[in-house]
Amino acid sequence: MQPLTESRNLRTQQIDRLSTVEILEVINDEDASVATVIREVLPAIAQAVDVITAQIRLGGRLIYAGAGTSGRLGVLDAVECQPTFSTPPEMVQALLAGGEPAMTQAVEGAEDRYEAGKTDLLALNATAADVVIGIAASGTTPYVIGVLDTANALGAKTVAISCNAPAPILDRASIKIVALVGPEVITGSTRMKAGTAQKMILNMLTTTSMIKLGKVYGNLMVDVRVTNQKLANRARGMVAEVVGTGQEEAARLLQMSHNEVKTAIVVGLLNISVEEARQRLTENRGMLRNVIELPLE
Repeated sequence: MQPLTESRNLRTQQIDRLSTVEILEVINDEDASVATVIREVLPAIAQAVDVITAQIRLGGRLIYAGAGTSGRLGVLDAVECQPTFSTPPEMVQALLAGGEPAMTQAVEGAEDRYEAGKTDLLALNATAADVVIGIAASGTTPYVIGVLDTANALGAKTVAISCNAPAPILDRASIKIVALVGPEVITGSTRMKAGTAQKMILNMLTTTSMIKLGKVYGNLMVDVRVTNQKLANRARGMVAEVVGTGQEEAARLLQMSHNEVKTAIVVGLLNISVEEARQRLTENRGMLRNVIELPLE
């Protein structure tokens, strides 16, 4: 049976006859359908988020695995967690078939190597505490199957993201996220709708998990890592807004707190030392709201 991701799209069979604007309109119409498909699988995404959150609290990690576009999207999401949420590099990781060279060029046959998936996951010293997420538009990638089989053997929590069903990777996962976006604008070009769906799902998985882990207050990224001037300005603005003070005082609080936004906010609002602010955050598992909304003693 031909995978849905490899089927011909009847709406785009004459796309090479269209004008530039008409081609763009067709692509835009197809892309617009992706968000609707994602809404249908929100319960499965929520299930995955709750597992990720629980396992990270227990000291586990989130590990993505994929090949080609799917794998590169996993790498992108993992890397972005570090500056956005100040996650340690090991908390969210990604395995890409073919390794680092595959980020910028195709590595022939990498996705077909089942044993490589097994070897790569074992090299991360994966354990039962981890959550392993296999990403494959077709749902058939041997590399990803190798990763998931190994994860299951280790007792890790497993999730599969596929744009095709039935699919082998879905058989290997306890949580199945199936985004049936349908045939691509260009037959088999799963970097398009399938890639968009995968990116949306990965955004939801990590962003929601980090919110539940206390790395967001309101809609502010209060665990941001200050690594450049733009982020320094953002950090200062957040402290000023939450504490209700000027930019100069916010900068002073951040300097005292070694650019830890949550610590600076607690110091500014509760008028306590940096050490005590950190202690209160630790006691409340990093949940800023719980600290600053507690009644003062």
